[in-house]
Amino acid sequence: MPTSEAAIRVTAVPADANVYGDIFGGWLMAQMDLAASAIASRHSGGRAVTIAVDGMTFHRPVFVGDEVSVYATLEEVGRSSMKVAVATWRRDRHSEEANLVTKARFTFVAIGQDRRPRSVKPLAVVA
Repeated sequence: MPTSEAAIRVTAVPADANVYGDIFGGWLMAQMDLAASAIASRHSGGRAVTIAVDGMTFHRPVFVGDEVSVYATLEEVGRSSMKVAVATWRRDRHSEEANLVTKARFTFVAIGQDRRPRSVKPLAVVA
């Protein structure tokens, strides 16, 4: 599991699952989008919208009662776009063992009140 702070941490409940008790992939993707959008909105200082999701593969299932932790990191910034790497981990509520569930790269565009793209600050380079 990453050592950074999770952007989102939530317990999966029956409403998030199919009839077999497996959590819907769409629910996981929504949690990832929420986490990534928090990073993109914070960096851009305003509204940012999802325009693409790349490379999502599910490695393990998530079950009702699992703690789901979503980690998001800003990786790349363009003139108005931002790419955020997102990884989702699951942990059985009675265990300390965590497993990677899925990861993907979300692309956002910062938009103004007119809903048109707007410029964002560049990604800070750490020396």
